[in-house]
Order: sequence, then C-alpha cells, then structure tokens
Amino acid sequence: MGQTLGLLARLNLMLSEIFDIVAPVFIVVAAGYAAVKGRIFTDEHVDQLMRFAIQFAIPCLLFRATSTIDLAVAFDWRLLLSYYAAAIGSFALAYLIVRKLFKRRPGEAVGIAFGALFSNLVLLGLPISERAWGVEGMAPSFALVSLNAPICYLVGITTMELLRADGRSALDTSRVVVNAIFRNSLMIGIALGFLVNFSGLTLPIPLIGAIDLLARASLPVALFALGGLLTRYRLSRSLGEAGVISLLSLIIQPALTWLLAWQLQLPDATTRSIVLMSAAAPGLNAYLFAAMYNRGQDSAASSVLLSTLLSVFTISGWLILL
Repeated sequence: MGQTLGLLARLNLMLSEIFDIVAPVFIVVAAGYAAVKGRIFTDEHVDQLMRFAIQFAIPCLLFRATSTIDLAVAFDWRLLLSYYAAAIGSFALAYLIVRKLFKRRPGEAVGIAFGALFSNLVLLGLPISERAWGVEGMAPSFALVSLNAPICYLVGITTMELLRADGRSALDTSRVVVNAIFRNSLMIGIALGFLVNFSGLTLPIPLIGAIDLLARASLPVALFALGGLLTRYRLSRSLGEAGVISLLSLIIQPALTWLLAWQLQLPDATTRSIVLMSAAAPGLNAYLFAAMYNRGQDSAASSVLLSTLLSVFTISGWLILL
C-alpha cells in the first residue's frame, strides 16, 4: 500500500512538472487565438506581430544560438540522420497513404504529405525544448532548426517535380525556392551566426545586449501570433487526411527518431532533445508549400490546425516517456 501511494505521488509530481512545461506555451497560443476571435486584435495586427517575430526577433535568437553553439557536438551525423531519416520516412508514408487511400493526384498527395515532413521547430519545438531542458541543452535543437528549411524544401520540391506533370518547370521552381531561402530572415540570422562562430569574432557588448533583448521577445510574440493565425484555418471535409498527417507527425515520426537514435547510440540528452523536436506539429510552411504549388491547400491547413490542437496532449505524452 505504501509503495503504491509513493508511486502515485511520484506520478502526480511528474505530471505536474510536465503540465508546468507544456501549459504556458499553449496558453500563450490560446491567448492569441482568443484575442483575434474576440476582435481585440485584427488579422493585420497578427500579421505585424508575426512579421516582427520572423524578420527581427527570431533571427536574433538563432544568431545568438549559432554564434555560440559547439559545432562538433551539435552537428553529430547520428543526430541529423536520426531526425531527418525519420522525417523523410514519415513523408514517404504519408504520400503513399494519401495517394492510395484517399485517391489524391500525385501533386496533391505531395502537398498534403509535406506536413508530415516539416515540423514547426521554431514556433513550437524551441519554446517547449527550452522549458523542458533549459538553454544549456538546446544545441541539438538549434542544429536541426538551422538545416530544417533547406533539407525539407529540397526533399519536397524534388518529389513534387518528379511526380507532377504540369505547372512551373523544375528549374524555375528551384530558382524561386533558392532565392526565397537565401532571402529568408531566419536563414540570414543562422548564416551570420555561423560566420561569427567560425571566425571567432568578438561582438561589442552593447550589440550583444540589444540582440539578446530582441531574442527574449521572439518566442512569446511568435506563439501569440501563431494563435491568431490559427483562426484562419478550418477543419474542412479533409479531416481524414489531416488525421493521418497528425498521426504521422505527432506519433510515428518521433517514435522513428527515438528508434534510430537508440540504434545509433546517441547520448540520452541528445536523444531526448531531438525526439521532442520531432514531436512538434507541422509548421505554417506545410501550408505555404501546398499553396506555392496550388496542391491540397485545404488539407494542409486542416493538418496544421488539427495537429497543433492535438500536440497539447501528444507532446505531454512524449515528455512523460522521455
């Protein structure tokens, strides 16, 4: 009896700690959603907040992270293989299910399946990881963020161009995407951070202080704006497809990541970090990719909304396991 009570007490304490980690993140998202639904904020306000976060604050966060990161530890090939092999495997499985089960055309299936590849590492993965492991345990997370857009877009675009038979040529699309990646403010922040890291350049203390101020504002503002953006999505008739993408991105992909990390004998701390990042819901880029090709936008939007809602519970579950 005493052992049972002790076990229940420890379980209650663990659940309380996990609630303390996850709840603040989603409360901020819910606040943004409520602010727009209650007409306290307009769509234009939300767009401006997200623009500030994406173009200024988050690049400062990524710059500080990549300028001080231990490159040898963060870019362990086993870490990258575990995460991206699982992500690409989840993407391939999503394509097959959407294509065969839901009878979608190849281009539409790729546009929808992209949600099982591109996790919301910046707006969900980073804030939850920071609360779970602390800033000192974030090196693997920042390594994944720095490579996520180039790798995922390369895989998605290559697959789309190989399977579809109409629309923009592969060369034209490649030019558009390469130009978008190198003009992307997040990628610029990452690239400048690596430049400082490799060069050993010492920045003036006032400049570092200003960058840190913007970095501290990045995640709360982005989460609030994310909640506002979610008001634009609807769970349409493509609920079945959205459910498949949610299952793959929230359950299957992190499970595959964990299995591969275990097989490759990654350190426990690194494994916990990349599995939690892998459990993040699909990001807004999942919808933007579908919109770029005009393929499966409704299903992609539904996937983003449904998986974000479900991730409140699934991320809590992964934290219990981890």
